[in-house]
Amino acid sequence: MNLIWQGIQNALLQLSGGDPEVWQITLLSLKVSGLATAISLLIGLPLGTGLALGKFPGRSFFLSLINTGMALPPVVVGLVVSVFLWRSGPLGTLRLIYTPAAIVIAQTIIAAPVVTGLTAAALQQLDPRLRLQLLGLGASRFQMILALWREARLPLLAALMAGFGSVISEVGASMMVGGNIRYQTRVLTTAIVLETGKGEFARAIALGVLLLFLTFLVNLALTWIQQRGAKR
Repeated sequence: MNLIWQGIQNALLQLSGGDPEVWQITLLSLKVSGLATAISLLIGLPLGTGLALGKFPGRSFFLSLINTGMALPPVVVGLVVSVFLWRSGPLGTLRLIYTPAAIVIAQTIIAAPVVTGLTAAALQQLDPRLRLQLLGLGASRFQMILALWREARLPLLAALMAGFGSVISEVGASMMVGGNIRYQTRVLTTAIVLETGKGEFARAIALGVLLLFLTFLVNLALTWIQQRGAKR
C-alpha cells in the first residue's frame, strides 16, 4: 500500500515539478493516440455507414470480418506492421520503423475496426423508416446520412471513446514498432513496462497514474459532449 501511495506522490511531484521527460512522454502518448483515433474515425465512420446502410453480396462476411477485427491482438498487429516496415520489408524504404508514425499506423489498425463495428451497430439500431422518410422529404443521400449520424450521435461518440481507449492503453504494438526509444517513441504504456522491468515500481505507478488521469480527462470531455447532446 505504501508503494502505491509513493507512486501517487511521485506522479504529483513529477507533474508539479515539470519533469521534461515525463511531459514529453505524456504529450507523445496523447499526440500518437489522438492522431490514430482521428484517422480511424475518418476510416471507420464512412465504412461503418456503408456496411450498415448498404445492401450488397458478402455484407454479412464483411461485418463478421470487422467484428473479428475488433478483437485483434495488439502484438499481432505489431508483428504485421513490423514486417511491412522493416528495412527489408515491402515498405522498408519509407524508414518508418521505430518512429512515432509507425506507432500511429499500428494503433490505427487496432482502432479502425472498433470504430467501424460500433458505427455500423449504432446505425443499424435506427428505425429503417427514418431513411425512407428523409428521402421522401427530398433529402439527398448525403443529407440523409448526415441526419442519421446526428440521430445516432450518442453511440457514435461512444464508438469514438472506445477507439481511443483501445489505443491509449495498448502496449504490445507500440513496443514492437516503436522500439521504446527514449525521447523519440517512448509512450506512457511502454515506459511503464520499462520501469517495472527495472524494478522502479514507484515511477511505474506514477506513470500509470498519469495514464489513467490523461484517459479520464479525454473521456470526460467526450462524455460531456455526449451528454450535452443527449439533452437536446
